[in-house]
Amino acid sequence: MKQRKLFTALIVTASAIAGGSLAYASKEPPPNDAVALFSKAKVTLIQAIAAAEQHAGGKAVQVELEQQTSGGPVYDVEVVTADHKVYDVKVDAASAKVLSSKLDQADGEDDDD
Repeated sequence: MKQRKLFTALIVTASAIAGGSLAYASKEPPPNDAVALFSKAKVTLIQAIAAAEQHAGGKAVQVELEQQTSGGPVYDVEVVTADHKVYDVKVDAASAKVLSSKLDQADGEDDDD
């Protein structure tokens, strides 16, 4: 009798564990923020780079797609000019309009590197 109760308890426990594992495995993975942000961008990476390079008069060396605190996504493009100045150019990911451009003092003025 004790063996039968123990066997029943083991089967119930194994079923609960297996059921929990299946339930966990069937859940969809959490959405990736980068994928969600990219799906909101109507402007391609190439278009954003072209807008930033034309605006700052240099070559893009780094680009990130970021979510603004108020509004939609923006491309943050780092552009280096021929005279070695570095500009941070924000490009609207919906319209390719340059939202802002500022000299990056931390990157552009360090000649010791």
